[in-house]
Amino acid sequence: MLAKNNISAIILAAGKSSRMGGQKMLLPWGSRTVLGQVIWTIRAAGIENLVVVIGGSHELVGNEAQRWGARSVFNPDYAQGEMLSSIQSGLLSLPEATQACLIALGDNPQVEAEVVQNLTDCFIGAEVAPQILIPSYQMRRGHPWIIHKDLWSEILSIRPPETMREFFRKSADKIQYLVTDSASILKDLDTPEDYDHEKPVLR
Repeated sequence: MLAKNNISAIILAAGKSSRMGGQKMLLPWGSRTVLGQVIWTIRAAGIENLVVVIGGSHELVGNEAQRWGARSVFNPDYAQGEMLSSIQSGLLSLPEATQACLIALGDNPQVEAEVVQNLTDCFIGAEVAPQILIPSYQMRRGHPWIIHKDLWSEILSIRPPETMREFFRKSADKIQYLVTDSASILKDLDTPEDYDHEKPVLR
């Protein structure tokens, strides 16, 4: 059975934020920033080793990751705008002892620590660890995901135009879903309207 310290986290934060009109990872989110909140949430769920994959505004986003105690890795192919290259960059940077990775969106500060906690508890508590564990809300797949190390080489071998969507389609028989009543797993921040609607109000 795996322990929580065998799980590392990859936070995808390499986008150019073109639809937002500014670097969304640095936008305020309560007393933190968008990226700071995601890092805090993952740490609150008990995952200590995490890496932030950076690309657009890499110096600023990398500094923000460091401010919250996280290391970062640069994705040289970030301008293509595909999630795959960021996941591959993150996987290559993980410690050898890592047996599974939690892949989270840097622009999903809404996700709750309890959801991440439940995912990791389900993964490490299973008699046989799932190959892929994904949260589901009302029959809709969300984030973050946990992917067992056994499948990393397959992900690392993918080349465009193939995407992670194709990987999941081919690996459908390896996916286990964890049903949650939290719609936060479906949310992210793409536009100023998304941010205005979702950002917490300080009181």
